Amino acid sequence: MKYEQLAKDIIKNVGGKENVNSVVHCITRLRFKLKDESKANTEVLKNMDGVVTVMKSGGQYQVVIGNHVADVYKDVVEVGGFQNASSDEAEEESSDQNLFNRFIDIIASIFTPVLGVLAATGMIKGFNALFLSLGWLTEASGTYQILNAVGDALFYYFPVFLGYTAIKKFGGSPFIGMAIGAALVYPNIVGLSAGEALYTLFAGTMFESPVYIEFLGIPVILMTYSSSVIPIILAAFFAAKVEGFFKRAIPDVVKTFLVPFATLLVVVPLTFIIIGPIATWAGGLAGLATNAAFNLSPVIAGIFVGALWQVFVIFGLHWGLVPLAINNIGTQGFDPILAMMFAASFAQTGAVLGVWLKTREQKLKTLSIPAFISGIFGVTEPAIYGVTLPKKKPFIISCIASAVGGAILGLAGTKMYIIGGLGIFGIPSFIGPEGMDAGFYGMLIALAVSFVLGFVLTYLFGLKREEEAATPAVAPQNAEDNVEVKNVEVQTEEILSPLTGEVKALADIKDETFASGMLGKGVAIEPTEGKVVAPASGTISALFPTKHAIGIKTDHGAELLIHIGMDTVNLEGKYFTAHVSQGDRIDVGQLLVEFDAEKIKEAGYILSTPVIVTNHDNYGSVLSTKEKEIKANDVLITLDK
Repeated sequence: MKYEQLAKDIIKNVGGKENVNSVVHCITRLRFKLKDESKANTEVLKNMDGVVTVMKSGGQYQVVIGNHVADVYKDVVEVGGFQNASSDEAEEESSDQNLFNRFIDIIASIFTPVLGVLAATGMIKGFNALFLSLGWLTEASGTYQILNAVGDALFYYFPVFLGYTAIKKFGGSPFIGMAIGAALVYPNIVGLSAGEALYTLFAGTMFESPVYIEFLGIPVILMTYSSSVIPIILAAFFAAKVEGFFKRAIPDVVKTFLVPFATLLVVVPLTFIIIGPIATWAGGLAGLATNAAFNLSPVIAGIFVGALWQVFVIFGLHWGLVPLAINNIGTQGFDPILAMMFAASFAQTGAVLGVWLKTREQKLKTLSIPAFISGIFGVTEPAIYGVTLPKKKPFIISCIASAVGGAILGLAGTKMYIIGGLGIFGIPSFIGPEGMDAGFYGMLIALAVSFVLGFVLTYLFGLKREEEAATPAVAPQNAEDNVEVKNVEVQTEEILSPLTGEVKALADIKDETFASGMLGKGVAIEPTEGKVVAPASGTISALFPTKHAIGIKTDHGAELLIHIGMDTVNLEGKYFTAHVSQGDRIDVGQLLVEFDAEKIKEAGYILSTPVIVTNHDNYGSVLSTKEKEIKANDVLITLDK
């Protein structure tokens, strides 16, 4: 609640929360729909600290905040109690995604909240196994038993935890999900399978199952749901739908207890009778399939996973393998697939060490030190995004070194027995029930080889010549000038035009906020083509679901905003097609967004597009082109330190 007081003042001066129908935000402003705009104190808001200005457009009362609008928005929603309010970011529905992206989003949302504690308990169990192997503890000791309980508990009761996160993702009540998960691992139910079977179903097939109990005369196939993944996720999805039905059908006066009562009464038996067995069989088949693919050629599998793991992480694709690994550990007691990626962080760390020792660029050297330290402990984002990926070659080398490590892991038959820590804390995860075996020692060799390869190859080939790897130098004016060249800081940066069209001064466009320069300095372009290309190499820092506004942080530190048209946020993405996503790495000239200019104009919108430098205060001057017409990739703005 950093902006709590500002939020209170804004709500008060828009006429109070009772005057607000809805509030959303775009890239710079809060967009209120008020019941009566005359109740708003516009002049008070305009002069308020933290508010840039106020505008009225398209039936919206717009309070312009600036780049930190998302943080202010959160506090406005909290203070005002606008439970049904949503931001532009929240309006990006899964319907805009393809099936694979939806799957990745679901898996990430379900597993991310528990990964920290899962890794922590895995580390405890791994170190307990290490202490047992070294003879420091015995299985009969109280110390071992307590540590094992801590390490085992979360994974054993995993359906309870996933019940919470899964049903929350699907829009249901978290405690209903937990109740379903708890029922699946309820000790008295689990113990029933120790008795004598009543009869057997599917005899003679791969699905042959003894039946120990019945529910209302219906046979129940008891499965082992402790440590399972797929059954509870499917049950949570079904429960969210059932709960939604009962919420609509049951009167409000008894809804508090009758909705969970009816939901659990329907979902839990159906999970035991239908969902659980089918999901368990599916999980078993998935485990067999992944192992079969691995067994075709462990070395090739290791090369593939090792080489591409860091790429998977950058694009979020690794979430497709995480549930498979957890499922394999739950059903088989080990996983060979995720084990193949373990050398990747060590290869990355070795590459960072090579950069650190080789480069003379002070900023890069400074970044490399903390990136190396965090990489040792398995956190490689600082290394990837701060050091190796911007330099390209070190990142490629780290992928090659990781591929070699993956091949060694595959050749040694290395298996991961728990989901434990990262980096050096993950080493105990490879100690099996029988102690340290060939797979464990193969893992140690793979880590050493990957680290050394990443370091040596980066040191020898990862950077350009020292004078090119350092900050660019000023060249002599003449060939005869036999003068030592000194390294100096880059003073200027050129921002190219993202559009083809007519150049206008910001002051000439029909938007007070942009025209006044309150949000930054720059120019506007009246586009003649419906394409926006990258004006510099860097990263997409913001791309709203409506696709009308793009934020870019260049490699040299400039922060840019390209706002396609005026009030085009109201089109809700219609007539816009994005070719990048937030967080993507971009190269100068790369196509970012396409838009149908004619359709947008026909809808009554102005297409004047501001291209502004939002952190202009960091520069001594922001010089715009003097040309009246410009083509994409021509120089538009020159920044001078």
